[in-house]
Amino acid sequence: MSRDIGIPGIVPPKVKIEECNDQSCPYHGNTRIRGKITKGIIVSKKSRNTVIIKRDYVQFVKKYQRYERRNTRLACHLPNCLSHDVEIGDLVRVGESRKISKTKAFIVIEKISQGAE
Repeated sequence: MSRDIGIPGIVPPKVKIEECNDQSCPYHGNTRIRGKITKGIIVSKKSRNTVIIKRDYVQFVKKYQRYERRNTRLACHLPNCLSHDVEIGDLVRVGESRKISKTKAFIVIEKISQGAE
């Protein structure tokens, strides 16, 4: 049985509880989602239970009164119940949680859309 993570519009994945024995999973484990919720494109899936997402944003430069494009990369935890769904290039929604490792403080919540590949 999966639990509601308290974010409107997000439905838990349809998997058996035996398949997801990940304690850091927000649906089947005991990790809470709190803080920022953002989205990004998966650029790397090489590590086990980890994906790297890229977020694009614009930054205002006061001196020139213009905007510049920037991006940042986030290491995010990928729960076992979502790992078979997402691939490189997919747009995913991630939520902030407690620190899972030195670089991971976000967890993939859902896949929003398929990549261009």
